[in-house]
Amino acid sequence: MGFTIAGMRDLRDLRLSPRSPRRPGRVGRTPVTTAVAEYTGLWGWDVAPGARAVRGSGPLGRPACSCGDRACPAPGAHPLPRGRVVPAGATLDEVLRSWARTPDAAVLLPTGDRFDVLEVPEAAARCALPRLERMSIPLGPVALAPHRVAWFLVAPGAAAGLPHLLYRMGWDAALPGLRALGTGHHITAPPSGHAGLGPVRWLRAPGLETAAPPPARLLLGTLAYACHRTRRPAA
Repeated sequence: MGFTIAGMRDLRDLRLSPRSPRRPGRVGRTPVTTAVAEYTGLWGWDVAPGARAVRGSGPLGRPACSCGDRACPAPGAHPLPRGRVVPAGATLDEVLRSWARTPDAAVLLPTGDRFDVLEVPEAAARCALPRLERMSIPLGPVALAPHRVAWFLVAPGAAAGLPHLLYRMGWDAALPGLRALGTGHHITAPPSGHAGLGPVRWLRAPGLETAAPPPARLLLGTLAYACHRTRRPAA
């Protein structure tokens, strides 16, 4: 993982040049395609086009999903069935051509290869972040989803090793509110919305100091403590 000189040049050109007319088979330069180009070209992440929650009502009052499945169990929160992953290292032109196939798709980041994710409640994240910063713990990007959970990007392998790590630290392996996302999962990335609930935003955006995700063990003790401290008491 890591930024590339070519990716930095592509993004510089994207931001400085005027927007050109849309060509056939190509989407224009939008906040979404700019973000996808940053994720692939600068930070070395794969990007998958995702379904969106759409206006209308599905079964049992759920929102409808752009995937077309009227019984979709996760409207607006899964990859498009026939969407093509934009691979890490893709150039700006490659992103524009690829996204033209699904121009209205949400931006999803697959987990398990370039990074895993530790998911905690928003309250726990806001409790933990100042502590981690005071301890000078290296942090990767942190995203906040509209259903009030935060996603901490960590080095791959965290999902498989989470129960063992928690056990070694003296925590219950099934600590409420804390889970890890690895192979086969995705997170929605800014500027896209998640499940029709609102946009995802960065609490700590990817940058030269945060793009490389740290080992989960460096964050886990503090995140586990924050989840324990902020969880609601049993009714």
